[in-house]
Amino acid sequence: MNLAARIALLCLGVAFVAVLVAGFVSTRLVLSTSQQVSREILRSQADVVAGQISNNRVEQVLEGQGIAIVRISPSGELSGADRAAVRAAREVGAGEVLNGSAVSRVSGRLNVEARQSGAGGFALVQETETSNTYRKLVRNVLIALGIGLAVACLAGLALGTFLARPLRRVASVAHSMSTGRRDLRVPVSGPEELAEVATSVNLLADALQRSESRQRDFLLSVSHELRTPLTAVTGFAESLADGVVTGTQVAPVGTVILDEARRLDRLVTDLLDLARLGADDFRLDMAAVALEPVVRSAAEVWHARSHARGVHFALEVSASPVVFADARRLRQVIDGLMENALRVTPAGHPVVLSLSSVLEVRDGGPGLAPEDYPVAFDRGVLHARYQESRPVGTGVGLALVHGLVTRMGGTIKAGPAAEGGAAFTVTLPPPSDLTQQLGREHNPAG
Repeated sequence: MNLAARIALLCLGVAFVAVLVAGFVSTRLVLSTSQQVSREILRSQADVVAGQISNNRVEQVLEGQGIAIVRISPSGELSGADRAAVRAAREVGAGEVLNGSAVSRVSGRLNVEARQSGAGGFALVQETETSNTYRKLVRNVLIALGIGLAVACLAGLALGTFLARPLRRVASVAHSMSTGRRDLRVPVSGPEELAEVATSVNLLADALQRSESRQRDFLLSVSHELRTPLTAVTGFAESLADGVVTGTQVAPVGTVILDEARRLDRLVTDLLDLARLGADDFRLDMAAVALEPVVRSAAEVWHARSHARGVHFALEVSASPVVFADARRLRQVIDGLMENALRVTPAGHPVVLSLSSVLEVRDGGPGLAPEDYPVAFDRGVLHARYQESRPVGTGVGLALVHGLVTRMGGTIKAGPAAEGGAAFTVTLPPPSDLTQQLGREHNPAG
């Protein structure tokens, strides 16, 4: 059942209930009022004819109006031509009028008005007109119900169509997006909620377009990075196969092939790790880790590599924090940040590995533009922007570092460094904080 039909049925239901409730209340009110009016009229007639009851002309007029007369003898006997009227007068105690008090009561569907007249008395008995009134009311309620349901049906269909039209446009655009279209947008119109849905779909389309654009750029950059070492390996391998390279030239050629093969291996390994980060089977051996031994071990390696390139390496340790992390992945984070810093730092400029309450890598390279720091960890963004102006890596190194830090429950941010380049700051949770967090996850009530 579509939206228009559902809204129409809802309107029909509301109209049906509203008319029934209104009909019930109005029927009770009208019937009560009708009965009260009938009694007032009969009471007035009884007062008027109290002194003229012996007049035959009066009796004929009353009988013509459907009012039965019951006579009350001085001894309290009731008599009259209409037995039902006599019985009703007897049930309400019409003989009490002989004591000097008027009787105005109802017996079933009969109104009884008794008055004293001379030595005896009389009672006027008339059937209330509620039955006729009730039939008219029921007919009017049914007519109102039919009109109300018809109007509700038309209003529901019109409202449903009005609401469904923009939703159909949204569904059409979403379906086109599922087939690969990214150039379509939904017109933002209609009620606030529908406009919000249209805006959300448009934002989703924009996000998908940006994401796919970045993916294309990333694939292009990776393809370029793969092609360069593959070209070198292929060229030197063909030289060896054709016998062009012989003798003492074989060893240097083999070294080049080995270096390019290692470069390919690093790129493929980074890509695989980056792809596995979001998977449940990505292994992390989390434990309490003292950062100082890990940092000092990494510093020995990177001090030598920096010295070989003429870069001034500095290690700053002002604290020895203990964090909850994977020691092997933590070393991978440090190596990734140091490799990125060393690649862009010219000879004679500093690279700093700092440990305080946080882990920080700073360089004296050219740094980044202010707008590049927020997107520094997006795959391939910095690679695409700076590949023509400075040495760049595979385009996945910083994205991999960000993914590793995030999986270990930490945060990483990029910003300018005092040395003139960029600074990357890693914050990891202490064991106590993570233990409490795990405890809350296993015991939500606590």
